[in-house]
Amino acid sequence: MKKSILLFIGILGGHFAMAQYDPKALEILEAMSKKYKAINSFEAQLNSSLVNESAGVKDEFKAKITVKGDKYRFELAEQQVYNNGTTVWTYLPNEKEVNIDNFDPKSDDLNPSKIFEMYKKGFKYLLSGENKEGEIPCDEIDLVPEKKDAQYFKIKMSISKKDKSVQSWTMFDRSGNRYKYTITKFTPNAKIEDSFFTFDAKKFPGVEVVDLR
Repeated sequence: MKKSILLFIGILGGHFAMAQYDPKALEILEAMSKKYKAINSFEAQLNSSLVNESAGVKDEFKAKITVKGDKYRFELAEQQVYNNGTTVWTYLPNEKEVNIDNFDPKSDDLNPSKIFEMYKKGFKYLLSGENKEGEIPCDEIDLVPEKKDAQYFKIKMSISKKDKSVQSWTMFDRSGNRYKYTITKFTPNAKIEDSFFTFDAKKFPGVEVVDLR
């Protein structure tokens, strides 16, 4: 899930030099964050796309995010990520392989459970325009990491003008990939057992376990 696209980076650099911490953008982000902090857990269905114009790549796929506190589970057709707050399992169904690693919050900048508050640390932000996601009018806010060596050089969020809900976000990385996630269904305060965020190899006969801890 760590991906995005290299476009007009020189222009962006100058743009953010003039407006690095936009108070209008901050007001919207704070209202959005307050909305989601009041939710204990959630499930979200997503339509996702990957575009790399220089490589001629354009893929579409569906995804699901389930979040409870610091725990999350992110599911794609070709990859599933389980995080129970201390351990991360990355399961590759096609390869019948699961990689296990310790969870390091400091290196997990794009944890989906933090998408609603990542702007608070390590990002510049700018209200860059308006758009529509379906029929929903949205404010567009660009987040740019303060670290020059960050894998992502921009995250664009579309936030509903009416209720401050996140409608989509797009991640741009330095390898030329642009990943967009559009929320199609959102279920707040879903009842989820903690065990849902732990990968149980016994339920996947024949899976190869690669322990990287």
